[in-house]
Amino acid sequence: MVKLPKDLLGIRELTADQINYILDSAVVCKDIFNRDLKKVPTLRGKTVVTLFFEPSTRTRTSFEIAGKWMSADVVNLTVSSSSVAKGESFVDTAKTIEAMGVDLIIIRHSLAGTPKLLADSVKSHVINAGDGAHEHPTQALLDLFTIREHKGGFSGLKVVIVGDILHSRVAKSNIWGLTKLGARVSVVGPPTLIPSGIRDLGVTVETNLDQALADADVVNILRIQLERQNKGYFPTLREYSRLYGMDLSRLKKANSNLLVLHPGPANLGVEISEEVSTHCQSVITKQVTNGVAVRMALLYLLTGGGIQNEILH
Repeated sequence: MVKLPKDLLGIRELTADQINYILDSAVVCKDIFNRDLKKVPTLRGKTVVTLFFEPSTRTRTSFEIAGKWMSADVVNLTVSSSSVAKGESFVDTAKTIEAMGVDLIIIRHSLAGTPKLLADSVKSHVINAGDGAHEHPTQALLDLFTIREHKGGFSGLKVVIVGDILHSRVAKSNIWGLTKLGARVSVVGPPTLIPSGIRDLGVTVETNLDQALADADVVNILRIQLERQNKGYFPTLREYSRLYGMDLSRLKKANSNLLVLHPGPANLGVEISEEVSTHCQSVITKQVTNGVAVRMALLYLLTGGGIQNEILH
């Protein structure tokens, strides 16, 4: 049995064996989707708290569904009405939550490193649901799961990540995971949104999206945060879309087996067109489904589960 760390803080800390172990467990969890009654007693008696300091719909809901389908008690803590908003320190709040008998805390925060601070302060298990521009490990795991599901593996695959690499926690977690599993990774985007040291992570920087897609097996399209437009990272949204947006004409020129991913929510008409988002080569909705399966697996594994065939019983 592969041993996982106490907390899931990032993909960088995981080995290839640990990543594959999580993905294998998620395969078992996904079987629940085919049941009429989508609930198992696996985590009965466990308490999970979601602690989100940033707005989230997909990730938070995905974790909530994952926990409830496994019969855990899931509590969503609204930070705006919590003790943190009243002046209590973050660590004190964390210890208060733990004192209530919580088994696992899922945290999203705008400051990189906050999940690590939480994990160091409590004995409860901690999952990083996104911290600043650092990492978003569960998004990367569901992306990896989706790619493996459709491509069978990673060895020799070329994956193109396009968009705002500089600020993207999704990109960083995906790069760590893909390179550990044997994929070749290229990043494409405006030069102002490509970090200077990105090549140190083992990726190739390409400047022409059409050329990058010619021999690519997968493209992962990052959401452009529209607030970046005010900071002059690229001239206009129209110019960005022309050079780096994924539309139907660009898809037709790419590898015919190209798999299209997007972490959502998408700015339709900017980084991806509506036609591509619903195209047969797009797996965006499948990513959402797979996100629940991956998060179910993580809740199970981190709280002491170890034999995959026990997940469904």
